[in-house]
Amino acid sequence: MTHVTHILTTILTTTAAAPTPTPNAAATATATTTSSSSSNILTTITNSLGVVIGFIVAFTVIFWLSLIIWTFRDIRSRTQDFLSQILATLLVTVFFIGGLFIYLILRPRQTLAEIYERQLEEESLLAEMTERQTCNNCHARVESDFQVCPSCGQKLKRPCPKCERLLELRWTFCPYCATNLASAPLTNMPGMPNMPAMQGNPGIPMGGQRY
Repeated sequence: MTHVTHILTTILTTTAAAPTPTPNAAATATATTTSSSSSNILTTITNSLGVVIGFIVAFTVIFWLSLIIWTFRDIRSRTQDFLSQILATLLVTVFFIGGLFIYLILRPRQTLAEIYERQLEEESLLAEMTERQTCNNCHARVESDFQVCPSCGQKLKRPCPKCERLLELRWTFCPYCATNLASAPLTNMPGMPNMPAMQGNPGIPMGGQRY
């Protein structure tokens, strides 16, 4: 009995001490290769995403700075108020695209160059209207060398009896030859009635003051 027990004990000890079977070497190599490939793919994706995110961040920063510079130049071309220029630039700097939309709504409609051109046009038109001569009677347009109005026959200017330059009707002396127009004999002028001859009072002169 004791001998049998010793044999059973030996068998159990040998069985317990026997090494466990190891996994297949090919399966282990395949698993290692698959794990390495997955790790390489994840590394490549991570690097690509890093490059893409870097480009996006760089583009966003450059675009933001470009909007700030454009806003500053645009507001300078529309107003000379330094405070307005600073506020518009800060608006785009802080709120980015939203600030740009607000600036486009609130900015002055015309630039300084457009306002200057409009002022020049208005001044040119005003000067043209001022230089334009019209008839005092019918308000028709006349030229500076017209003696009478071609529309109504109103007397506009008269020639000097000496130098024959055209003179204004209200002038008393000719500015070109210094002729006294008050003492010059009157001639019949279109648009004015004929002056009757002075008879019976030869002592009264045609011009000058009467006492």
